[in-house]
Formats: sequence, C-alpha cells, structure tokens
Amino acid sequence: MDLLYELVTDYTLRTVALGAALLGMVGGSLGSYAVLRRRSLIGDAVAHAALPGIAGAFLLTGSMNPLVLMLGAATTGLAAALLVETTAHTTRVPYDSALALMLSAFFGLGLVLMTYLQRHAGASQAGLDAFLFGQAAALVTRDVYVMAALGGIALVVMLLLWKELKLLSFNPDFGHSLGLPMQLLNGLLTTLIVVAIVIGLQTVGVVLMSAVLIAPAVAARQWTNQLGPMITLAAGIGAATGVAGAVVSASMRNLPTGPTIVLCMGLAVAVSMLVAPERGLLWRMGHHRPASPTTDSSSASSPADA
Repeated sequence: MDLLYELVTDYTLRTVALGAALLGMVGGSLGSYAVLRRRSLIGDAVAHAALPGIAGAFLLTGSMNPLVLMLGAATTGLAAALLVETTAHTTRVPYDSALALMLSAFFGLGLVLMTYLQRHAGASQAGLDAFLFGQAAALVTRDVYVMAALGGIALVVMLLLWKELKLLSFNPDFGHSLGLPMQLLNGLLTTLIVVAIVIGLQTVGVVLMSAVLIAPAVAARQWTNQLGPMITLAAGIGAATGVAGAVVSASMRNLPTGPTIVLCMGLAVAVSMLVAPERGLLWRMGHHRPASPTTDSSSASSPADA
C-alpha cells in the first residue's frame, strides 16, 4: 500500500512510472511488427546506431534539450536501418551480417564522439553517458510529454495504416499485386520503430532498448495468433512491466530502474512461455501425456473384438 501511495504522490516515482508505461506501450505495439516479420535485431542495431546521433546533436548545438538529442538519435538510427536494408537487398551480404556491420560501425563512431566530448566539452556534456545504460530517475515532466507526443504520433500512424502494415507483415507479395507501395510502407514502419526506440533511450539506454521493443511482443505472441489482440496484449504487458520495474526499483536502494524494467519484461516472457494456452510449456506437457497401460490395452483389443 505504501508503494501505491508513493506512486500517486511522489513526483519522481510517478514521472518515472508514467515514462516507463508509455515506453512499454509504444515499444510493445511497434515491436510486434518486428517480431512477426522476424526483424527483431533491427531494434538492437537502431538503438546502438542512435548513440552517434546523440553525441553529434550535442556537438552541433551544445544543447541538452531532450527533443534535440532525440532528433539526432532518430537521424542516425534511421540512417543505419536504411543502410541495413540497402546492403541486404543490393549486395550479397546477408541481412544478419549487414545488421552486425552497421551496429558495430555506428556504435564505434558513437563511442569515439562520446570520448571526444568528455575530453573537450567538459562538464557541459554531463548526462550524455546516461544514454548508454539509461537514467530513468532523471526523467522530468517535460521528458514524459515529449515521449507521449512522439509515441502517440507513432501509434496513430500505425492505426491509420493498419491494413497496409498487416499486409506488409504477412503477405507483401499480395500487397504488391494490389499496387500498394510496399517499399515505402517498409520504410515508414522502420521509421515508426526508430521513434519507439528513440523515446526510450533516456529511460533504459542504448544497450537495453531492444529488449523493451521485443520482450512484450514475444510475451504477447504466446497468448494469441491474431495481430490485433497481440498488439493490444503487447502494449498492456509493456506498460504493466514498465510500471512494475519502476516500482520495484524505487522500493530497493541503488537498484537501477532501466535494467529492472527489462528484468520484469523478461519475467513476463518466461511466465508466458510456461503457462500460455497451446504454446506454453506446462500447457503442452499437461495435454500430451502418454496414454496409460489400461488405455493402450483397451485400444489394442478393440480391433480384435470387432
């Protein structure tokens, strides 16, 4: 009860919980498309590629405004995603190899820029390191507003293009036959995923952001075979585990919020994989028991009796 009271009355905990809930909702919804299209690692590549954008935005503007840093992160994240797609489609480099190349190259560039800023920018760049592992406790109301605005726009676009994105995920060839611009839709979906990643960098950081994108979707996938319920469940699981991670982190001293949120999401995945109907391990064990000797003997004698 004390934690629930603090969740309502404590400014820091309330702000962090709201930010984590928004992040989980947006990440889970858009991450569902990445899971269904088997492009889960694109989130990891984009998240790591966002680091040079953050450092570059600060280097060019000298501003720590979260919107400016997010725009920088989105620029390099989107560039990395497009380079991965272009490399995989125009060369003989496999998709997973292209992902690994871009992830390493952009992340390396980001670390170089961060090191340069530490040596030359001094105290003015304090706080940029938080984007590596996240610093959810530093969220303020303005950050939550930015997350809500950008995440809300991404979700609205997703809903407006529901049928088109569904075709892109399950039957792109049919979409081509209908005359739909599937390549443009693919780029748009990638952009929406980049937005989902960028708004969460301050909360969980570059290293853990891909888990926020993928874990709620993987958990939701265990419970349903339909797109609509899956996205709804993923959004709910993402929001609930985000709040749970924030509350658990606040209840224990020196427990980092971002990793705790990711652990809660991982726990949701584990529980779903165990108990979900039809797909869950325990459910399948309970419904695929070997037949008893009595049943075997009776079934074996039936043909003879007949």
